[in-house]
Amino acid sequence: MFLAHATPGNVPPELTPIRLLTGWVFEPIPILVAMVFGGLYLYGVHKLRARGDAWSRWRTFSFLGLGLGTFLIATESALAAYDTVLLSVHMVQHMVLAMITPIFLALGAPITLALRTLPTKWRNRLNALLHSRFSKVVTFPAFAGFVFVLNPFALYFTPWYELTLRNTFMHDMNHVHFVIIGCMWFWPLLGLDPMPRASHPMRLLAVFATLPFHAWLGIAIMSSSTVLAGDWYNDLGRDWGASPLSDQGTAGGILWGSGDIIGLLVFLVLFVQWAKASEREAVREDRRLDRLELIEAGRKAREERLAREAAAGGEGAEGAEGAGKSVAKSTLAGDSARTEDGDSAVRVARGVEPRPAGAAE
Repeated sequence: MFLAHATPGNVPPELTPIRLLTGWVFEPIPILVAMVFGGLYLYGVHKLRARGDAWSRWRTFSFLGLGLGTFLIATESALAAYDTVLLSVHMVQHMVLAMITPIFLALGAPITLALRTLPTKWRNRLNALLHSRFSKVVTFPAFAGFVFVLNPFALYFTPWYELTLRNTFMHDMNHVHFVIIGCMWFWPLLGLDPMPRASHPMRLLAVFATLPFHAWLGIAIMSSSTVLAGDWYNDLGRDWGASPLSDQGTAGGILWGSGDIIGLLVFLVLFVQWAKASEREAVREDRRLDRLELIEAGRKAREERLAREAAAGGEGAEGAEGAGKSVAKSTLAGDSARTEDGDSAVRVARGVEPRPAGAAE
């Protein structure tokens, strides 16, 4: 069922469950954005597999099916047909684009895919951007969280919201803007890509700190006695459904409840990631200590072997020295004996000493 966009005096028929499930509109800009990024992602996966490298099917499904899929549902389904008619429908669309689509896009790890498939020149440029001061600033939880929570306040309580309702181009760009702000917040928190990332305690603290702001904004919208973009809703002339003020109260409740639920789920996911990261770090530390113990044991074994070899060499040298001394003593004794015998013979021949008895003449 094709539905036309609402204009003053030309309002779509009453929203029913059937129309919500079967109604569609044609928005060229979101379709073009989805085709470009989806095509680039598929080309990267094809290029990676063509050279024999693996790529997770879950990542592909997460980016294309759940990430770009929810983006197209929010911008091409009945949510898009009635987002300018009912603020409550717009708020559902807002939460999908700002909090659900970015999470699944992040889980698709598109930056990792780009780093593995881009030519060296562009890969180096992307690496330089990821490690630049700009990236470190915009992905720092305090800054990204501030922009994430300030964005809806600045949209709904300024004339910008009514401008996005009256101008088709600004309306489409507002959808893209929701996704960009959501990616800036969720990708450093949950993403798998190599990018500046704070510690797990810092990320948990950042998510916990942003939770109350959705509640405050939702309560502010619910309790407001003035209809947001009231001139637009009055000009539409809608004659079915809840009044604009009553519908605005429903929208505030949707923002409050869904923001807190998604925020708590993200908090739990981060806590689980932290626990798993701690386990992996403990395993790495155990392996490091085991390697150090093996190195130390090998060093001690070498020292003991060298000590034994040195001791054995010393004993052999002492034995050789003793044998040499004995031989020298024997040689000296023999020389002394021969010398004494010779001297005695000389004395006998000279008649100085009598000849021994029985000696040969």
